[in-house]
Amino acid sequence: MSVPDYMQCAEDHQTLLVVVQPVGIVSEENFFKIYKRISSVSQISVRDSQRVLYIRYRHHYPPENNEWGDFQTHRKVVGLITITDCFSAKDWPQTFEKFHVQKEIYGSTLYDSRLFVFGLQGETTEQPRTDVAFYPNYEDCQTVEKRIEDFIESLFIVLESKRLDRATDKSGDKTPLLCVPFEKKDFVGLDTDSRHYKKRCQGRMRKHVGDLCLQAGMLQDSLVHYHMSVELLRSVNDFLWLGAALEGLCSASVIYHYPGGTGGKTGARRFQSSSLPAEAANRHRPGAQEVLIDPGALTTNGINPDTSAEIGRAKNCLSPEDIIDKYKEAISYYSKYKNAGVIELEACVKAVRVLAIQKRSMEASEFLQNAVYINLRQLSEEEKIQRYSILSELYELIGFHRKSAFFKRVAAMQCVAPSISEPGWKACYKLLLETLPGYSLSLDPKDFSKGTHRGWAAVQMRLLHELVYASRRMGNPALSVRHLSFLLQTMLDFLSDQEKKDVTQSLENYTCKCPGTMELLTLPGGPTLPPVPFTKLPIVRHVKLLNLPASLRPQKMKSLLGQNVSTKSPFIYSPIIAHNRGEERNKKIDFQWVQGDVCEVQLMVYNPMPFELRVENMGLLTSGVEFESLPAALSLPAESGLYPVTLVGVPQTTGTITVNGYHTTVFGVFSDCLLDNLPGVKTSGSTVEVIPALPRLQISTSLPRSAHSLQPSSGDETSTNVSVQLYNGETQQLVIKLENIGMEPLEKLEVTSKILTTKEKLYGDFLSWNLEETLAQFPLQPGKVATFVVNIKVKLDFSCQENLLQDLSDDGISVSGFPLCSPFRQVVRPRVESKPVNPPEGSKPGDLSHVKTLEAILNFKYSGGPGHVEGYYRNLSLGLHVEAEPSVFFTRVSTLPATSRQCHLLLDVFNSTEHELTVRARGNEELILHAGEYQRMAIQVDKFNFESFPESPGEKGQFANPKQLEEERQEAPGLDIDSKLDVHWRIPSLKRTGEASVEGLLNQLVLEHLQLAPLQWDVLVDGQPCDCEAAACRVGDPVRLEVRLTNRSPRSVGPFALTVAPFQDHQNGVHNYDLRDAVSFVGSSTFHLDAVQPAGRSACLGALLFLYTGDFFLHIRFHQDSASKELPPSWFCLPSVHVRALEAQA
Repeated sequence: MSVPDYMQCAEDHQTLLVVVQPVGIVSEENFFKIYKRISSVSQISVRDSQRVLYIRYRHHYPPENNEWGDFQTHRKVVGLITITDCFSAKDWPQTFEKFHVQKEIYGSTLYDSRLFVFGLQGETTEQPRTDVAFYPNYEDCQTVEKRIEDFIESLFIVLESKRLDRATDKSGDKTPLLCVPFEKKDFVGLDTDSRHYKKRCQGRMRKHVGDLCLQAGMLQDSLVHYHMSVELLRSVNDFLWLGAALEGLCSASVIYHYPGGTGGKTGARRFQSSSLPAEAANRHRPGAQEVLIDPGALTTNGINPDTSAEIGRAKNCLSPEDIIDKYKEAISYYSKYKNAGVIELEACVKAVRVLAIQKRSMEASEFLQNAVYINLRQLSEEEKIQRYSILSELYELIGFHRKSAFFKRVAAMQCVAPSISEPGWKACYKLLLETLPGYSLSLDPKDFSKGTHRGWAAVQMRLLHELVYASRRMGNPALSVRHLSFLLQTMLDFLSDQEKKDVTQSLENYTCKCPGTMELLTLPGGPTLPPVPFTKLPIVRHVKLLNLPASLRPQKMKSLLGQNVSTKSPFIYSPIIAHNRGEERNKKIDFQWVQGDVCEVQLMVYNPMPFELRVENMGLLTSGVEFESLPAALSLPAESGLYPVTLVGVPQTTGTITVNGYHTTVFGVFSDCLLDNLPGVKTSGSTVEVIPALPRLQISTSLPRSAHSLQPSSGDETSTNVSVQLYNGETQQLVIKLENIGMEPLEKLEVTSKILTTKEKLYGDFLSWNLEETLAQFPLQPGKVATFVVNIKVKLDFSCQENLLQDLSDDGISVSGFPLCSPFRQVVRPRVESKPVNPPEGSKPGDLSHVKTLEAILNFKYSGGPGHVEGYYRNLSLGLHVEAEPSVFFTRVSTLPATSRQCHLLLDVFNSTEHELTVRARGNEELILHAGEYQRMAIQVDKFNFESFPESPGEKGQFANPKQLEEERQEAPGLDIDSKLDVHWRIPSLKRTGEASVEGLLNQLVLEHLQLAPLQWDVLVDGQPCDCEAAACRVGDPVRLEVRLTNRSPRSVGPFALTVAPFQDHQNGVHNYDLRDAVSFVGSSTFHLDAVQPAGRSACLGALLFLYTGDFFLHIRFHQDSASKELPPSWFCLPSVHVRALEAQA
């Protein structure tokens, strides 16, 4: 026997072998349709008995194996069923002849046979025959199963007769010697009358009868016969048959202990034999009850029921432990015979199946190891494949998964051996797939993303390479790409640099013909291959959703409760709400994206490859909102380290969008990489709200961009920064073009400004504009432009330093002799150098060339479209960087009295520029200053009534602090004086002009001199006021002098006494008061005024007589009485009286 049956199991010893074969030409489909119905009748109960008969069907059985039927009866073909097609009565004789030829192949062992004929109809079919059954077709054959049952009953009758015939002790007849094929030549010439020969014959016959009893369903009888056979054969050292007897004993014991079978068949066999003990429930566990039967109790119908007296004579059923020992012993006997290799191999397989049920894996592995080294004849490639496959299944059965995978892989390689003319690559691929679990290898990349790597990476890589090659030879490049992608993704850490290059090169070659996709691939046989995303090419370490740029970030309009106050709960704090917000914060981000605007997600990626990695078509994977991903392509240097990559896209609808991952194309393989499947990825959240679309405003200005980046303290960011250089006091227009570059109309616009913290004090409005003209162009449609004009006015302190303001008592330079009614100038200190060289600290006039920096932000708050309806707006900020260069400085200020209603304001002006400059006040001539030159200018100004200035508005009075209100009250006079002076400077060479403010120059003393006194004194000469020009009179004519007092104070004043003292000014600093010969008073030189009530008036009159011609001045002095001492001196400011006496008319 040379063809092993690897599917053999211990319970097959109780079956009858029936061969089912076609005769003539029968389609495979029809044959197996009937074969399936025939094989369904695998056991029947014997009539009038509790025994069960088991049938084993085979559609192919080597005739040489049938020759071993005497050795083990379950190998003997006892039944033959043939199936044939016959459609004509003419063909029937030939068909029947073929049936007889088929029977002759197994004729020596057949008990009975049947022929099933399909397609034949007519008289032939009506002849009653027991061995032939006619059916019109393969569908109309309902009685197949019934005929098979009848056939099996006929087999049982023959079997039972043979059992009875062999079991009957015929004294006097010689027991024939049963032999295996290779023994026949060895027994020629032996002494058949010797005792040794007779025992051999009896022992083999007992073993043969035991096989027949086991097939006939008489388990306990077979056990007795096996035991008797073992004793007889052991005594004569008949080792081959002794092994068979021991194997039969083991098989019967296995059938008893494991009624469910050891071959893995579903459903437990139900034994109905009367020979089974009542304690059947104890059969499953080791050491089950052993039944002791005396051989003399055997009868032709089985064991004598009255066996109580014979118990203890012999052991019948083996314990589970003894079964294995007997198997080992039997196999050791088989191994002595070279021609019994198949028997030995099948015995090992049966023992392994028993040990698998007993969960004794290590012992089972010893049997299998023995089976591996059993040498059979030269096997064909198909037989080798079958052998290795069965070894693999048996190793899998005992839990040796890696060993099982090894033999299955050997079987796979055998499928494509060089000696095979047509290699079976599909079979090879299928077997290789089955080896994966044994090597801890799964084709799902998710199994490799958690925990440490399992299995031997080197073996796994070898296996994956073989899968790639096999799938390519199968003509399925998609499978090759998928397996190679899996190899690169899961085994990347175990590949050397050269292997990485080789694998990627191979992958690119494959993907040129068949690009890798994310689709499921269906394998031959049904299973599917999951997609393999390249999450390691590149490796992503961090994912961050980026907020929109500051100029595009949407902001929600504040409600009455405030922006940060939630109206969902009436409580200030709720721990439940706080807890929910904490959970939501882990996923949802606290900023918003805008429909239709480009949004960004930043990834920190790493290239693990030793060469440059080109990533194509990299984009975002999102859900929840319709999203247009804008793919990017990048090239990462070799082992780049963390490298930032920004992926962009545009949400097309509103709602909540979730960034699920990203997609790439690397080496021709398209991958969808989900964040949930990326181990070790840090993310601050992946869900963000998309609000309705808003317009987009772009600004461009007439000024150049600034290199300075403003850093506002509030954290606002400026989208554009412009810079301008201005002289102090200069004003320039900033023209801003507002362009709507979005897709929604711009409907609302608010403009505010914010001056950043500066140490410099600004006077007036730094930035001013009129928004009404711009709003008249709204709504601004997409693509349209509106113009907005902003006036930039730099007005800093024009004083050189804080302590330069001098007291009025130190006028510095005498101005006597100058006509006080007109402006005058005098060069005070010519400036030789542009900058002083280390002046003394006390006299240092300040850093006159220092450039002051002013920074401000223009805020454009705008909205429109659907976003405006939902209450959202945007902020766009323009940063303004102004460098203010000094123009003119007022180094000194003082006043000189002119009249009671006017005075002269003296200003020392310094030109700090490098150009010639002119200064002019309202109504005065221009004063020319060269670069670095000081000059004094005098400006005649009307005195001011500061008491009439309005108070601060009520709103300011409610919310402003008292200190601020006091500062505004003190600054109000300076602002009014500056507006009336209207001092301007001009640089002709540059064609630039500006203001020169005196707001910060005027101290309290100067202001008192510029203020109208509460007592207004008016002096009239001949009824004409004498404040401006000299009053003319004739020598000898009396001149009437009137002094008027108007009381504007809230109190009553007076009485007063005034004395008039005439004098002449010689223009050399000498005043001559001794004018008794030149001026005479008509009446007294002392005037008296009575008390004047508030808002009341009073006047006194006198007269003078000038005796000579000339210019005379009248000095009016108050008497030092109690009434004048109570009032401040500034209340008694009378104008100077200038009288010019002319020649008398002839």
